[in-house]
Amino acid sequence: MSENTLRLAVLVGSVREGRFGPVVAKWFAEQAEQHGRFTVDVVDLADTPLPLELPPVPPALDPGMDRPAGMAELTRRLEAADAVVVVTPDYNRSFPASLKAAIDWHYTEWQAKAIGFVGYSGASGGLLAIEQLRQVFNELHAHTVRDYVSFPRYYELFAPDGTLREPEGPGVAAKVLLDQLEWWATALNEARRVRPLVTA
Repeated sequence: MSENTLRLAVLVGSVREGRFGPVVAKWFAEQAEQHGRFTVDVVDLADTPLPLELPPVPPALDPGMDRPAGMAELTRRLEAADAVVVVTPDYNRSFPASLKAAIDWHYTEWQAKAIGFVGYSGASGGLLAIEQLRQVFNELHAHTVRDYVSFPRYYELFAPDGTLREPEGPGVAAKVLLDQLEWWATALNEARRVRPLVTA
């Protein structure tokens, strides 16, 4: 990784059987690699056990809380990231429980980092989930960038081989998102080095 390359985690938020998230994540990871300013790590939550029950002391009070041993690799990859893009559907007007569990099991890993979103669903294109996730990440002292990529009726937009039937529009949206992530991740990365965030 060059000195000027940012580490981007592309987080696949859905874990249910038959999910479409990996297809969307693969497409976005390719856009990020073509952008040229990111080293991309696709992080699939289906690879990590995510208990819904948290320890007695919430992470906001004890950022060093004990996590299940199987979560160590996920934690390491989130900690290493300079920026995160969350790939999410919306289920019943919200985001998946697996994604909320992954967020809640971590705390300092999100702080003062740039967060972007790629949404997909039948009607809203994931926007209902994205708007709720903005509030969640704000509580964790992360910065969510303004623009996003959205795929309403995603099943009509992607071909069976996982490529987009009409890639130009989503490609432009992805570049806008990546440009914003680059700016904010660079600024926040420098700020964390000079002056660590104090939240209490």
